[in-house]
Amino acid sequence: MESGPPTFKPTLSQRIFIGIFTFVNSYVPWHKLPSLLGALNLESLRTELRAHNLHDTYVSGDLQGNTINQPLEDKRFIEARHSDGKFNSLDLPLMGCTGMRFGRNFPRKFCQKPTEEDLLNPNPRLVSERFMARRSKGFVPATTLNLLAAAWIQFQTHDWFQHEISDEVINVPLPPGHNWPKEDMKLRRTKPDGILDPSDIKCPGYKNINTAWWDGSQIYGSSEAVTQSLRTTHPDGKLLFTKKGKENFLPRDSAGNPKTGFNDNWWIGMEMLHTLFAMEHNAICDMLRRAHPDWTGDQIFDKARLINSALMAKIHTVEWTPAILGHPTLQISMAANWWGIVGETLTKLVGRISKSSEAISGIPGSGVDHAGTPYALTEEFVSVYRMHSLLPDNIAFFSATTGKHDSTVPFEETTFNKAQKPLDSGLSFADTFYSFGINYPGAITNNNYPEFMRNLSTPDGQLRDLGTVDILRDRERGVPRYNQFRRLLRMSVPKTFEELTGGNVELARELREVYGDIELVDTLVGSHSEPLPQGFGFSDTAFRIFILMASRRLKSDRFIAGQWNAETYTKEGFHWVQNSGMKDVLRRHFPELTVHLETSKNVFAPWERLSESMKYGGIETNIPRAESPLHVQ
Repeated sequence: MESGPPTFKPTLSQRIFIGIFTFVNSYVPWHKLPSLLGALNLESLRTELRAHNLHDTYVSGDLQGNTINQPLEDKRFIEARHSDGKFNSLDLPLMGCTGMRFGRNFPRKFCQKPTEEDLLNPNPRLVSERFMARRSKGFVPATTLNLLAAAWIQFQTHDWFQHEISDEVINVPLPPGHNWPKEDMKLRRTKPDGILDPSDIKCPGYKNINTAWWDGSQIYGSSEAVTQSLRTTHPDGKLLFTKKGKENFLPRDSAGNPKTGFNDNWWIGMEMLHTLFAMEHNAICDMLRRAHPDWTGDQIFDKARLINSALMAKIHTVEWTPAILGHPTLQISMAANWWGIVGETLTKLVGRISKSSEAISGIPGSGVDHAGTPYALTEEFVSVYRMHSLLPDNIAFFSATTGKHDSTVPFEETTFNKAQKPLDSGLSFADTFYSFGINYPGAITNNNYPEFMRNLSTPDGQLRDLGTVDILRDRERGVPRYNQFRRLLRMSVPKTFEELTGGNVELARELREVYGDIELVDTLVGSHSEPLPQGFGFSDTAFRIFILMASRRLKSDRFIAGQWNAETYTKEGFHWVQNSGMKDVLRRHFPELTVHLETSKNVFAPWERLSESMKYGGIETNIPRAESPLHVQ
């Protein structure tokens, strides 16, 4: 049988607001309304999405576990996160844990497994060549962001999701005149879960290897065994480090891979952020040891993980998101997600004004609510976080103290086991963070994938075109194509390629040549082609999934929406989360960055550059401008 529809029912007042804004948006989109009115519009959109766009891929709630077959025997995990994600819900112990299926934002009848013909129509390698490759126009920068913002989102997705991959391959036909270095392109398929119900035949379920909770699993691992391997035997609950000169590094295994919770797709940006928040964990441990000298190492570790994970969730909500979605309405809405409309100052002063209203006092502490559908991240959520175009071709490195240009390194020279190379060449972590603060990432748009990612050799011996992979993954997992995706979100649907591109005739022509039928346009390509709202780093189409799922990750989590108090986090830990941000984390571990951060309103926006750096990025540079990742095109 098909899993049932969402059981969340909006209240009468919510239905009235939904009706009002549905009418208003038929004339004026939410992002063109005054900011406060736009924020109310977004709140109504989120309520409507909760009512229609949360679908379980299990036909029975029993498959989420029960307390009879999955008893909580170790009472430690009543107030601590279990590494495999179990027991976040004490009623549904397996919900969100590693090995559970991804959910859906659309009914499964619209997300069915394609035929082999549909999977390859149009040719995904051709789509990659025409709409992903940077071509002659080269790197298109996102000038409102810095490279730290690009590293951050990959750091976060390492925490949230990873599919199982099978040994079965897809043989991708190569288009005429191709430049692929091999005679064929074989890519391994996503591994489907077993058939638990006849509906799984047409719409397979796929397992998430990671936990779906915001629990720092990229640092701590998604199993208790991995977590234990990363901890010291020291009684203070700290994570392991290796000292090299004045710097702390993550330890390595015999193959040179970092020992951390998730080490796939590794590059220097991951090296920096995994190291930074492992250091933050240890700093929290020191704080807790001072406050609680009689605690065991396990007690300190558990609280430090809670605090560190919550801090990352807060940074993502109130700092990263407003940076990449730089619209005035989003500045209000994302702050309200954490603090409520009463704001940060009053919440810090007197605590929650409303016991249960997430609108008034924010989601943390408002009470757990799954909106009628067991919590899971969704296939569509994975889809909208395909942001490979954020990565530049080169990374320019500078001294954090003098601003002097040190080197410009091709991005691929900082990947996998070469991630430490810039740091082994005399740069410090402070230098690399400063460099990331002043480098631009790529814009999330068509024709902006780095060429090396379309010809990527990975340590497992495979050669991949990630543009082709991105298209195939959405298709094989049943993510609806662009127009259907929008229909299922109750958005308007373009009837012509010119309407889709907002009047960009040349892009419309190319889309018509490749796709022929506008109904075949892939969601990723369509999202890259549509005009963006003011200040947005990605499409309004992708944003609809974001506003639903971003709040869901907070609202479903017992340790954020539920036990959000000093009793669970400790008085000192609760203060640490509520009074820290990304600036504080960076200054805490790299004091050299303090001067750079003083004038920064958002750490993920471009930092003010020292004079030597400005020479490099301006007309005085001797480095060709087209090669400079700082150059604004």
